[in-house]
Amino acid sequence: VLKGLSHPDWTFVYDGSGEDLISLLILTIGIAFLGTFIGTLFAIPFTLLSASNLWKKGPMVAKIGKIICNVLRAFPVLVFAIIFVKVVGPGPFAGVMAIGVHHIGMLGKLYTEELEAMDEKLIEEAEAVGANFWQTLFFVRVPSLMPIYSSLSLNHFEIAVRSAATLGLVGAGGIGAPLIFAIQTRNWSKVSIILLGVVLMVFILDYITGILRKKLR
Repeated sequence: VLKGLSHPDWTFVYDGSGEDLISLLILTIGIAFLGTFIGTLFAIPFTLLSASNLWKKGPMVAKIGKIICNVLRAFPVLVFAIIFVKVVGPGPFAGVMAIGVHHIGMLGKLYTEELEAMDEKLIEEAEAVGANFWQTLFFVRVPSLMPIYSSLSLNHFEIAVRSAATLGLVGAGGIGAPLIFAIQTRNWSKVSIILLGVVLMVFILDYITGILRKKLR
């Protein structure tokens, strides 16, 4: 095992077949990006539904929204991947949907917490000059929270990349499938190059998203 891991199979890096390391890593990043995009997009309505400071006259609405988010984030991504593989068939689309649905719950909860923790004095000042609910939402709350929300989405994109790297284990696309096949066939040279590729991909993405998060602050 150690001998095989110390001699990576460099021929697997790129061969133009679409099933090489670079192609599968790009696919993995694509699955993570689309999944995070879907999660971010649909987390916003759930945030508006779950924030108790937006539903002071109807607290039950906020409780229902939070229950939905808790249910969605309660199941691991792999469980959603197994479900979507059965529903839509094996492939990257199942991986995108699995990450997207899971991130709706995760981001919805985090977005809600940030919205509820927002300084209400800004809202009171806007209402004092005649702003209504929608004006305070789009011209006060959204501009104030957008940098935080963007940073949270970038952070969950990093998490999604790591998740997408394992979704192939259940047939949901990405680099996970060739990795598990290489381990099962004891092709340790191939395992080595795949692991190197995943580590390098995660390191580069962490570095890039770290820079973006600092600028957003």
